[in-house]
Amino acid sequence: MATMNNPLPGGLHLAATNTLPEGQAAALPSHWLQVIDEMGSEVGQTMSDALERVNQLTSTGRIDRNGLQQLTEEIGRARRLGMVGQQLSRIASGGVNQSAEEVNLTQTLRELLQQHGPAASASGIELRPAMQPASVLADASLLHALLQAMLDWALPHAQGHIECRLELLPWPPNACLRCHFPLRHPGPPNGLAWRLVEQIAWALELRIERLDSPGSCTLLLEFTHTLQPAAPDVSASAPDPDPLSSGFGPSLDSKPLAGSHLLVLAGRRDLRSDIREAVRHMGLVLDFVSSVEEAERFCRETLPHGIICESVLAGQRFTRLRELLAAEQPDFVCIEIAEEGDHCQLSTDSAQRQAQIGRHAVLQYLPSALIFELTRNS
Repeated sequence: MATMNNPLPGGLHLAATNTLPEGQAAALPSHWLQVIDEMGSEVGQTMSDALERVNQLTSTGRIDRNGLQQLTEEIGRARRLGMVGQQLSRIASGGVNQSAEEVNLTQTLRELLQQHGPAASASGIELRPAMQPASVLADASLLHALLQAMLDWALPHAQGHIECRLELLPWPPNACLRCHFPLRHPGPPNGLAWRLVEQIAWALELRIERLDSPGSCTLLLEFTHTLQPAAPDVSASAPDPDPLSSGFGPSLDSKPLAGSHLLVLAGRRDLRSDIREAVRHMGLVLDFVSSVEEAERFCRETLPHGIICESVLAGQRFTRLRELLAAEQPDFVCIEIAEEGDHCQLSTDSAQRQAQIGRHAVLQYLPSALIFELTRNS
């Protein structure tokens, strides 16, 4: 949201505040007029730069490697802006069906920071986490998308470092995420990337606030549906508590993979259903594709923690994709679902360094195999 005229001490400005019910602030006509204007401006500028480069190529008949790389980046940026616009439209129109569950916010954020570490380091940015344990009641996929959007927004604007501090407020005892970074360029870090952060936060009914100063930016996200840790039971005679008594599914200790992102490459509907059912209580973020080509397109935009692949699709093209992903992310996990059988072979027992589960053992073995594979190097 554009910075408002409300100066605070020390040159700070309150850039965005939202405590309204879900969708109410986003429905304001002026808000969407600004979003459309920003989209046109960003896409137009990016395509103008690309067109200028194409015109230069047309007139000279030559383009050097640097110019070709810049042209590729400009076209890729325009494509990403279009995808952000689609996400904004889908979330704002209520096209996302939320399913509230208990999510380990600390672990989800930690894993995303680790995932973005190499790209941040390549840009000269240090990620500085400082996190207290916190769990929230939220849609796991949408929460993951929010944290992903926050980092995608902050990284291009940050200079030197990004501090991500997660702590519990004294009262009300809600989890509060503070993302602070010095600015690389003067001016507030607005644009479509910021709009996506704002929109997802509204959809999750979070309190969102942004403080802009001449040289830095601070985003505050308060999670109003924070789950409070149960008080320890010191009575030796007291029975063990029922882990399902909260009504929010298994406890955090039984969900060590909450927020982990997996891509499922499977064309058969029955296999997709069994995979979804097998991991239903694990808090995972799942995306489904039905061809290796779709998986390649997906991985160009988002790098998941691992892939579950139907064996009939695991040919040479998939092998190349898996090798590229493993080279970029050494801890990358791959689990192949064999056409038949009730076996489970872990990656440590495979020359290909990938696990395999028989088709008839998916419901039985997939959860424990995922826990082993995704935590083996932690």
